[in-house]
Amino acid sequence: MTDNFHLHAEGIESRLRELANRDDHVARALDLVGIPDTRPAGEQSFHTFMRVIVGQQLSVKAAATIRDRVEALVGPGAGPKEYARVADEDLRAAGLSRQKISYARSLCDVVNDGTLVIEALPSMSDEEAIRAITAVKGLGVWSAHMYLMFSLGRPDIWPVGDLAVRVGVGRIMGLEDRPTEKQCADIGERWRPHRSVMALLAWHYYSNAPAI
Repeated sequence: MTDNFHLHAEGIESRLRELANRDDHVARALDLVGIPDTRPAGEQSFHTFMRVIVGQQLSVKAAATIRDRVEALVGPGAGPKEYARVADEDLRAAGLSRQKISYARSLCDVVNDGTLVIEALPSMSDEEAIRAITAVKGLGVWSAHMYLMFSLGRPDIWPVGDLAVRVGVGRIMGLEDRPTEKQCADIGERWRPHRSVMALLAWHYYSNAPAI
């Protein structure tokens, strides 16, 4: 189990300031866009994993709309039993694709049969937790990274599979082209053990830095 800081304001700023002291690219990025907003700690629960599935490959706004419809249908904080009572047709009407419904059913199955023990994830290393999460149909490395960052509060997660992170990193580093996942992974080595806050800065920079 690793340090857990849940992306609180003090943790975000202190880690970024430490990185800025040793990396001029980070220092310039902070001067330009400031410290990213605090991210509240997420729940460590089935409910959170279901939200991750709903949000895959959607904008924040679209994901929130569908999430609200689904949760109105099954009830807030619903677990596998509540989802089992809802027909696929009703989930489709709420906005879930057939593929995501399949993922949701798979998540229910692995939680029910003990293949995924959500309560055990906090005691696992980053690598162990990622392996446990990605063993579930529909939960890939990006989903695992989001859960580790925002629910488990792990400080050194580097989600290079996220397009906006790669774009933000490319701009922070002054690259002409968006880095590949491999290139972004290599760049991120300089920011260990604080890569979670660098992901936040990359997202923040992507959204707020003026176009050149």
